[in-house]
Amino acid sequence: MSTNNLPEASPLGKPTAYQAEYAPSLLFPIPRQSKREEIGITGTLPFFGVDIWNAYEVSWLNLRGKPQVAIATFTVPADSPNIIESKSFKLYLNSFNQTRLDGPEALLDLLRTDLSAGVGAPVQVKLMLPDAFPSLQMGELEGLLLDRLDIEVNAYQPMPSLLKANHAEAMVEETLVSHLLKSNCLVTGQPDWGSVQIRYVGAQIDQEGLLQYLIGFRNHNEFHEQCVERIFMDIMRQCRPQKLAVYARYTRRGGLDINPWRSNFTTAQRPSNLRNARQ
Repeated sequence: MSTNNLPEASPLGKPTAYQAEYAPSLLFPIPRQSKREEIGITGTLPFFGVDIWNAYEVSWLNLRGKPQVAIATFTVPADSPNIIESKSFKLYLNSFNQTRLDGPEALLDLLRTDLSAGVGAPVQVKLMLPDAFPSLQMGELEGLLLDRLDIEVNAYQPMPSLLKANHAEAMVEETLVSHLLKSNCLVTGQPDWGSVQIRYVGAQIDQEGLLQYLIGFRNHNEFHEQCVERIFMDIMRQCRPQKLAVYARYTRRGGLDINPWRSNFTTAQRPSNLRNARQ
């Protein structure tokens, strides 16, 4: 990895002069591979998936100088070589604030081109204009709530040894959910709050141990995408399910929320992008 693309070289945690005219150079790609190597991922990925970004503060000017607003959704493939550091993403979106464009399609073309170049793979982009805002819905992740369990917690770093499954009994198919996921930004240490959904087919996973493990991310420093991949790999190694999908919905920061999904079975449907109550 080039030292220019290390997280600590990004705009995170640094004073920033906001640029209000179009500047694609503001995007800061970070290679995924080094963090994947930390959790033992080399060669062919053991999962597929996407990172779903929602941007609630998108604005530009029409050709007459009148401000326009929209909500944007970006879908980044998990096999892209890079992620985009979130503050640079926000700065890039703000660079449209005083940029005159010939309609939403012109904005879409720029967003697709710039972000696809940044992550190194095609990025899907959708714009929701104000006339469609009334159709927006909210919803919560489906599944059995782990947070109902009255457990004792003493570790606030992820401990894979807490993950256990009962291989002596018949396989089960379960969907488990927790709203107690919290990690910290890899660079600034600021808290990232999220909910996580785990779908699996295999030996039944011990729910208390799983909840303790998830709470263990509370003092852990990693980007959203990296946390979800760590959860996926730890469950695969410790519990050995035949099928596994991990989906996290993180609360927004700077008008952006990031929602990574990883799965190893092709029959898994891409998850809903319904906004949760905390988002």
